[in-house]
Amino acid sequence: MTARLRFGELGLLLPAIAVALTGAAILLIQHGRALTTLALAPALAAIGLFIGAHLWLTVRRPGVDQTLLPLAAVLTALGLTLVTRLEPALGPRQLAWLAIAMLGWAVVIGFPRPVRWLAGYRYTSAILGILLLGSTLLLGVDPNGSGVRIWLGFGGYYFQPSELLKILLIIFLAAYLEETRDLIAAGGAAQTVWRGASIIYVLPIAVMCGASVALLLVQRDLGPGVLLFAITLAMLYVATGRAWYVLIGAAAFVVSAFVGYRLIPVARLRIDVWLDPWSDAADRGYQIVQGLVSFANGGIFGVGLGYGHPEILPAAHTDFPFAVIGEEMGLVGAAAVLAVFIVLTMRGFAIAARAPDGFTSLLATGLSTVLSFQSLIILAGNLKLLPLTGITLPFVSYGGSSLVTNFLILALLQRVSAEEAERG
Repeated sequence: MTARLRFGELGLLLPAIAVALTGAAILLIQHGRALTTLALAPALAAIGLFIGAHLWLTVRRPGVDQTLLPLAAVLTALGLTLVTRLEPALGPRQLAWLAIAMLGWAVVIGFPRPVRWLAGYRYTSAILGILLLGSTLLLGVDPNGSGVRIWLGFGGYYFQPSELLKILLIIFLAAYLEETRDLIAAGGAAQTVWRGASIIYVLPIAVMCGASVALLLVQRDLGPGVLLFAITLAMLYVATGRAWYVLIGAAAFVVSAFVGYRLIPVARLRIDVWLDPWSDAADRGYQIVQGLVSFANGGIFGVGLGYGHPEILPAAHTDFPFAVIGEEMGLVGAAAVLAVFIVLTMRGFAIAARAPDGFTSLLATGLSTVLSFQSLIILAGNLKLLPLTGITLPFVSYGGSSLVTNFLILALLQRVSAEEAERG
């Protein structure tokens, strides 16, 4: 029975296999290379990792949700194809990061303790997250020459602590809110926020979130700061059902954004460029304008993989992969990618709704919120619906930190779904 059930997942992996092989073949043909096994080795290696992950789940967690791995695999295969297309020298490096990410994923999947074990380390997670982020103030490096030292690295490999901070923050919030949700939600709106003792229980959340966002702002890493703030508000609302917290948080965000616009040059530049990129299309607004041109050039079906002009789009492999998809795969390809993200986050929230206890439910909620909000922010930024924030498109953009973190998120969601199935 177990083997039969896992055949559904194996069948759903076929689109990822097709994306990896077809993308690699098209790029090889365009460069006049033969379709040999050696030339297709990177794509075959990625496929081997996906199938190996399927076998590991079959053995270790047979009851896990069968849609999560195939959805992530499709996006990852597309990301590897795009990185190889845009920056050929970075293709092998991204594949190496995928292997590392899958190793971390396998460790989490096979970890013998239940997910709830993490709840006992709420404050450890919070302190570790702050220390990791703070370490970049002293030990941070700037491998891209962007003027922002937000990476830790050694031997040519770099990791961005703000990526791991997302998971650590969610572990803290899930454990803390499970314990205090009734106290935080007690009383009416006015009592809860202004007079009631429950405000005391909100302070640890405010300190953790505030310290994280403050450190990110000092480092001029605005995107993760916005994402962490959104995660905190979403989990606070889900845990308490109090819309007042969201409204007050949103008001605080508006005030902070206004102050940041006045005091932080990077924030002011991004908002000004977002509002009117055409006024300086040759300089500050160049990236946004070229992104919109890419979408327009793609039309319904795109110009074809490898036939677009992403070389005129700065940082296409990190900040604007969706614009490349829009140009070379058209509206159809862009809509397909958007659909995959929607289904992935919907499955995550469905897992949260069925979770066996409050902690794992809140944990799955926070992890799904990361995937949904991060995808929304970068997709909307590429389409000029929101200001650019510099965060990556999950599983698709180039970046080892992002890839490792996203597979850890995937593994935790799968663990929650497996434990729900085991109890059922």
